Amino acid sequence: MNTFGTIYRLTSFGESHGAAVGGVIDGCPPGLEIDIDFIQAELDRRRPGQSRITTPRKESDKVELLSGIFEGKTTGAPIGFIVRNENQQSSDYDNLREVFRPSHADFTYQQKYGIRDHRGGGRSSARETIARIVGGAVARLWLRQYRIDITAYTSQVGGIALENDYRKYDLSRTEENMVRCPDPDVADKMIGLINEVRYQGDTIGGIITCVIKGTPVGLGEPVFGKLHAALGAAMLGINAVKGFEYGMGFDVTARGSEVNDSFYDDQGRISTRTNNSGGIQAGISNGQDIYFRVAFKPVSTILTEQQSVDIHGKDTTLKARGRHDPCVLPRAVPIVEAMAAMTIMDYFLLARTKQA
Repeated sequence: MNTFGTIYRLTSFGESHGAAVGGVIDGCPPGLEIDIDFIQAELDRRRPGQSRITTPRKESDKVELLSGIFEGKTTGAPIGFIVRNENQQSSDYDNLREVFRPSHADFTYQQKYGIRDHRGGGRSSARETIARIVGGAVARLWLRQYRIDITAYTSQVGGIALENDYRKYDLSRTEENMVRCPDPDVADKMIGLINEVRYQGDTIGGIITCVIKGTPVGLGEPVFGKLHAALGAAMLGINAVKGFEYGMGFDVTARGSEVNDSFYDDQGRISTRTNNSGGIQAGISNGQDIYFRVAFKPVSTILTEQQSVDIHGKDTTLKARGRHDPCVLPRAVPIVEAMAAMTIMDYFLLARTKQA
């Protein structure tokens, strides 16, 4: 499937070394004022070559909006857009034409389709996430009118980690450093570790934490269509993601009496004294902050020798060339935000249909 969403839908197209990457957004309500500068700024946060700890591939990633917008506002028609590739170096991948990179999509794509684009991974490349950024940026513009705010940040790189409680940090400082960590001292350590593995020709993974503020009560369904399941599916659909947890997540050492979120009357509004549920109970948003963590594996393409096989099953030694991220986390932060925004907007619109 190349389409995400039920009412607010994004269909993406394009490959890493093709002519362009783009998409079509369908289901966006009419009358939304489009801030093209904001959309471009979100793309710039994902853009390659933005710092010394990202891939050196240089792309301007300038978006062209092709349809669905008139006099700066959405018309309700499909929004078509395109971002042209400018800096492909396909020859870097010539030695991978008939070799499977360990833990990459090469083998599974070849087996499923009988053909694969070896240049930069083709459709399996994270360059496809450009379309998600644009779809997410439009969704964030729509969510603004309901004061729903989404912030993600790097909370762990390798063994260097922040505390799990996002409330201990000033999330407005996330964009002050290249690794997108709100604690500058920890950020320096993370950057040092990424540089260390980069010099070794290796890669490293970590965790991104995301916080959604302002979500109203009632988004999600009690059985199939649970909000946390939708967010989990959205996050697990991002390249290199290996795990998702929300609220207290995998911290299963406490007893019920220690983690139940007690209700109280907050000046006429029912609220909870704690938020171990992560803003979602029984699959439905409860009005508290929604927070979750997304685990990313180390990038599969490394610049040191690895043992593998070719398409004929013959043993071979592989040493990849080209331009690759030593750690995906800095550029994945806006992708996590984008997928969260599209999910929340889609479920907001779904809730509207239930009320009609």
